Amino acid sequence: MHPFFSSPAFHPRIAAALLLAALFVPAHVHAASEFFSIADESAIFYDAYSLKATKLYVASRYLPVEAVVNIEGWVKVRDSGGSLAWVEKKHLSEARYVIVTAALAEVRQQAGEGAPLLFRAEKNVVMEWLEPASAGWVKVRHPDGTGYVKINQVWGA
Repeated sequence: MHPFFSSPAFHPRIAAALLLAALFVPAHVHAASEFFSIADESAIFYDAYSLKATKLYVASRYLPVEAVVNIEGWVKVRDSGGSLAWVEKKHLSEARYVIVTAALAEVRQQAGEGAPLLFRAEKNVVMEWLEPASAGWVKVRHPDGTGYVKINQVWGA
C-alpha cells in the first residue's frame, strides 16, 4: 500500500466526499482555459464573486486575463503574474491581447530570429494578439507596427 493512504492526511470518508462533490458541480460552474481582456477603461478585481467582497486592484483596458472559473455573472481570472481574482463578466471582452513578460521583447517582421526587427517592447506593454502561436512565435499588433514576437516573451497567447 502507498504510504499516503496510511498517513493522517488521508481519510477515506473525506476522499469519498471530495469525489462526490466533484461529480455534482453545477453546470454553470466550469473550468475554462480561455483568454479574455478587460473591455472597459478599468475593472475592479475582487477576492470573491461579490461587489461586497474586498477590492484587490483595478485593471486597465486590454489587460489579458485567463478565465479559470465562470459562475453567476462573475469570472475568476489569472493574470500574467499568476494572481487570481474575481471580476464581473460584463467587464471582459473576447478580444485577445498579450502582455510582455520579458524585460525586453523583440517584435520582428516575420517569425524568425533572422527577420528584420520592427521594434522592441518593454515589460508590461500590451499588444493585440492576431494569430495563434506557430513555431514559437505569435503575431501581434501595436501602434509601432504589426509583427511577430517569441511566445516566451509574452503572456496571454
